[in-house]
Amino acid sequence: MTRSAAAAEQVKPEVSVVIPCFNEEDNVVAIAGAVTAELAALKAAYEIIFIDNASTDDTVERIMVLCAADARIKLIVNNRNYGQMRSPTHGIYQATGRGVIAMCADFQDPPALIGRFVARWREGASIVLGVRASEKTSVGLGLARRFAYRFLGQFADYQVIPGATGFGIYDRRVVDTLAQWREPEPFFRGMLVESGFPIEVIPYDRPLRAAGRSKNNFATLFSFALSGLASSSRNLLRLPFYAAAVMLGLSGLTVVGLLRAWITSAGVGLWLIALLVELTALASFIFLGLMGEQIRLIAERGRNTPLVVEKARVNF
Repeated sequence: MTRSAAAAEQVKPEVSVVIPCFNEEDNVVAIAGAVTAELAALKAAYEIIFIDNASTDDTVERIMVLCAADARIKLIVNNRNYGQMRSPTHGIYQATGRGVIAMCADFQDPPALIGRFVARWREGASIVLGVRASEKTSVGLGLARRFAYRFLGQFADYQVIPGATGFGIYDRRVVDTLAQWREPEPFFRGMLVESGFPIEVIPYDRPLRAAGRSKNNFATLFSFALSGLASSSRNLLRLPFYAAAVMLGLSGLTVVGLLRAWITSAGVGLWLIALLVELTALASFIFLGLMGEQIRLIAERGRNTPLVVEKARVNF
């Protein structure tokens, strides 16, 4: 297909695929090829939008080559790294397709599911999400995730779907509705549930990364979890959470001391008092931290800042 023919075909895409990336030079060409093959098999007019979060490798250069060869492949380059919430959501809002698919660049969101997503969407589904039925992870991280989902289930205003990362397809009505909310730190997978649109799920086993290394570590995942819980950004108002972590550690040590005193028939009174004080402080710090998150959210909404500032656009 010539570039002019491709440009004509992408005037009104049926499906948009949004792929956020950061230092994914080893994956962008392969993921573009895999997604293109899936959409071609569906006979769908499409666009593929890469949104780069200020990569420091050759990710942008390799996507530029793809854009030069096919006008249906588009690129947004951010002027800095805006994190894992704002950048992908901004890309979703720039899509023009009647159905919008969001997925990662590293093949942990398998392109083979695109056909099933589109089929259900064509049949009338508003939102179809892939849900990770299983994935290889450490015992500690697995326990932390289960605790987080249970905590959200008890205290959140709406139920977050366990195992759903946002990988899926959203109808145009859904995207347009969420874009009007102007969330400063959009927890998109939670917003999908909060919107009230019906959601269908498709379980899948999470594959390993095709190439490169994960950009996530405990600190980034912890930050993402906090943002999702309070829909806010990182700042000094989160200090109570770190103080709560310290108190949690002290409480653990106190429990050990309490058990030792009980086994050796020593006095446990002081240990019990210390544990009570520490648990009270822990609860207070968590409560103050959540209050700070909500205050930050109010402040960010008042600023009305954009999700990202773009450095460049290609093929728009």
